[in-house]
Amino acid sequence: MVRVGMPAVLAMACLVGGCSSFLPAAGPTASAIADGADVATDQGLLARYEIIDVDAAVVEALRGRPLDSLLASFGDRRPSVQPVIGVGDAVTVTIWEAGSGGLFSAPMMGGLSTGSKSSSIPEQIVARDGTISVPYAGRIKVAGKRAPDVQAQIEQELAGKAIQPQVLLTVNSPLSTSVTVLGEAAAPGGGARLAAASRGGPVSNLGGGRVPLTEKGDRLLDVIATAGGVAAPVNETFVRLSRGSTTATVPLTAVVSNPRENIFLRPGDTLTLVRDPQTFLAVGATGANYEIPFSAEGITLAQALAKSGGLRDFQADPAGVFVFRFEPASVVRRLHPNSPLLTSNFVPVVYRINMRDPNSLFVSQAFRMRNRDLVYVSNAPFTEVQKVLSVFSTVTSPIASGASLYSATR
Repeated sequence: MVRVGMPAVLAMACLVGGCSSFLPAAGPTASAIADGADVATDQGLLARYEIIDVDAAVVEALRGRPLDSLLASFGDRRPSVQPVIGVGDAVTVTIWEAGSGGLFSAPMMGGLSTGSKSSSIPEQIVARDGTISVPYAGRIKVAGKRAPDVQAQIEQELAGKAIQPQVLLTVNSPLSTSVTVLGEAAAPGGGARLAAASRGGPVSNLGGGRVPLTEKGDRLLDVIATAGGVAAPVNETFVRLSRGSTTATVPLTAVVSNPRENIFLRPGDTLTLVRDPQTFLAVGATGANYEIPFSAEGITLAQALAKSGGLRDFQADPAGVFVFRFEPASVVRRLHPNSPLLTSNFVPVVYRINMRDPNSLFVSQAFRMRNRDLVYVSNAPFTEVQKVLSVFSTVTSPIASGASLYSATR
């Protein structure tokens, strides 16, 4: 006859009676997560989150998850070949005359020319009314016009006043045809600073500012390069482009890897380079419990488990590997068309992977992790038995030792 010790009997009784709910734990068990998706209320069952078992079909559906696209948001039309002058631009007007002694040329001395036959008007900022001032020609409307058109207009105004005038208008600071670059832009020529940033070191003298667009047209990466490149690692940098009332944000890696996303920029665009390190949280029966960076453009669930130290051999429940994530309603609609949670823009979803199934090793290599995902591995059911036995052993061991000592001294 097999004798069962008192601690084991008490442990089994406690488990049957529900005492395990009072034991310390890193999180819910696999069964608690499954049972907690719906809770009973006076109005019936209330859905709190969706549980989706991950298989090849789910992985394929998640690949179609909608992402922001610069091309879809703004198009890719090349701007005007020859930009026009705008309010706030700094311009310089130079006037030549065919002979000496004119309005803008040096006077004759003894029948000989004593100097230049040209004159430069000091740099001017185009006023709010879109005009500049030219001596003997008055206020000239320049905003919204091309430089050659303004030159011809000034020559026409000076005709009969100057000696066969020829005019050259130079736009020194074309602020009206510039793009504003903000955020994690390195100062131009800061190769050493970029290297320090890639090593995680401190970065000073960040660049940015206004970048004038050239007449040939500049794409997004051209403007970033002109601004000095990015100070943060490329895989941690996001591009946020604002044009009018529209704003879109995409990873810089998406622009680099997909030339269609490298769109032409337009005057007045605001380009912000945002550093957002991609991380996930590892919790539960894994080798490490903390926030872990991706350290790459993107990682899979298999890589995430490896980064977190894998499943603990004597603690983890292989059938209880979960990924907690907020998914767009459009994604959940493809997976669970009848979900009662589709009334919200984002739906709490728990992806469940059974690592006891050998096929899950392939699925986990295709399941892409998202920024701020939470990977949770539940404890195996037997772990709860071990905890109860440990508690009762702690309580009964001194009693047993005392009883043995008492028996020995009698």
